[in-house]
Amino acid sequence: MKIACIIGAGPAGLTAAYEILTKTQGITPIIIEEDSCVGGISRTVNADGNRMDIGGHRFFSKSKAVNEFWDDILPTESIQLRPEDTEKLMLIRSRLSRIMFLRKMYDYPLSLNYKTLANLGMSRLIKIGFAYTAAMLSPINPEKTLEDFFINRFGRELYQTFFRDYTYKVWGVPCENIPKDWGAQRVKGVSISKAVWHALKNILNMRNQNVETSLIEEFKYPKLGPGQLWEEVARLVESKGGIIHRKQKVTAVNYNRNQITSVTISKDDGSNYELSADYFFSTMPVQDLISGMNDAPNEVKRIANGLVYRDFITLGVLVKNPKQKAFHDNWIYVQEPDLKMGRIQIFNNWSPYMVADQNKQWLGLEYFCQENDELWLMSDTNLKNLATRELTYMNFINNPDDIESVTVIKVKKAYPAYFGTYSQFDTVKDYLSSFDNLYPIGRNGMHRYNNMDHSMLTAMLAVELIKNNQLDKSILWTVNSEEEYHEQSK
Repeated sequence: MKIACIIGAGPAGLTAAYEILTKTQGITPIIIEEDSCVGGISRTVNADGNRMDIGGHRFFSKSKAVNEFWDDILPTESIQLRPEDTEKLMLIRSRLSRIMFLRKMYDYPLSLNYKTLANLGMSRLIKIGFAYTAAMLSPINPEKTLEDFFINRFGRELYQTFFRDYTYKVWGVPCENIPKDWGAQRVKGVSISKAVWHALKNILNMRNQNVETSLIEEFKYPKLGPGQLWEEVARLVESKGGIIHRKQKVTAVNYNRNQITSVTISKDDGSNYELSADYFFSTMPVQDLISGMNDAPNEVKRIANGLVYRDFITLGVLVKNPKQKAFHDNWIYVQEPDLKMGRIQIFNNWSPYMVADQNKQWLGLEYFCQENDELWLMSDTNLKNLATRELTYMNFINNPDDIESVTVIKVKKAYPAYFGTYSQFDTVKDYLSSFDNLYPIGRNGMHRYNNMDHSMLTAMLAVELIKNNQLDKSILWTVNSEEEYHEQSK
C-alpha cells in the first residue's frame, strides 16, 4: 500500500484525497491540517447558530468534472428534492452583487441600465464615453500594469471611478504597481463592449452558455454554506479509508535528490513526528513550503521569501431591526473611499438556512489588511466599534444598539499577490517541479489567485498524473490560464 501525504484540508487537498480514493487503487491519502476544521478559506463558521461564509463562494464552474464532483457530494434542489425536506443539498440562488459609491448603488459587474446611467449623471457619462473611445482608438501598448489593463478595457474615467481606489483597498498597493497578471487571470474578457452585448442579449432574451463567468445570474450554494460540502467530503474521505490529522502542522520537508522522502509534523501538544510517503501534495503557502526545505538554493529562498500575501478579516454582525432588510444582494462592494470596509455579505441572501432568526440580518463585513498592520492588530472591541460606525454611514443600522453580536474571524495569507517577487516566480516553480513526487496544488500551493473550482481541477489533474505515471507536471500550471474562463471576485 502506497501513501499520499496531502498538506492542507482545503478544497484542493480534500479533492485530491477523494479522487485518490475513488479513482486509484493501492494508495491511502493522509491529510495534515493545521486547523481544527476543514475547508480552508471555504469553510463555514458557526456562530451561535448563524453560519458565516469566509469570503463568499459561488458554486459555478464550466468544468464538467467539477460540476459532477459537486453533484456527487450534494445533489441540487428540485421539485422532488426540496430544501425543507433535507439538509444535504445545493440551493439554486440568484446572483445580485452591487457597488456602493457616493451612497448610490450600481450593478456589479457594471451594467448599462437606466439606473446606472442615471446615477452616474450626464457629465460623468460624457467623460466616460470620451475616455473609453480614446482607449479604444489608442490603447496602451504594451500593457504592463493593472492600471494599463483596466484603462484599455474601460477607459481612464471609469477606471478612476470604480476600479482604482477599490483595488488599492483590496491589495494595499496602487494599480500602477501591480502587474497586469491579476487582471489577465481575474477579469479577462469583461469590458464595456461585453457589458453592452450582455445587456442586449437580456433585452432580446438570448441565452449563451459561453457567458463570461463574471456575468452569471444563477449559481449553486450549499444549504448550510460552503463548509457543509467540504465537511461532507472529509466525512466521505475518512469513511473510505483516508486519514485526516487535524491541528497538526508540517514544519519541514525532507528530500533526497529529486524525491521528497518525508515531512516533519508538529502536533498540537508540541511533539513532532516524521511521516514518510510515496507522493506529496502541497496546498500550504509556497513561502512556507520553501522555508521548510533547508537545502533549497538561496535564490529560490530569496524569491519565495519575497512573495506577498494579503490577509483578511471578516466580521459576522447580527443586526436587529435592520434598515436595509429589503436588500437582495449577495455582496455589496464598498467603493466609498472614506470607509475601510471592502465588501459586505448579506448571509440571509446566500441561504436563509444560515441564519437562526429570519427577522434579523446576518452580515459579513470584509476587511483587507496585512498581517500585523493597524487593522489586523485591532482588538475585537475596536473592530466592533469600526463596524458600527461604518454600518451607520451605510444606513444599515439606526443606532449601535441594533447590533446584537459581532464575531471576528482573521485569515492569514488569504490572497496570494502578483507583486513582490512574483515576476521571478518561475524560478521557484521550476525548482518545485524538479521533485518527481511533489504536486503543488490549490491557491496558496501554486501562489495563484485561483477560484475554488480551479483549485479542485489542479488536484484532479495531479491525481491523473499519478494514475498514469506521468512525471511532467506542467499541465497543472495551465489551469485558469485559458482566456475564456474566469471569475471576477475577491
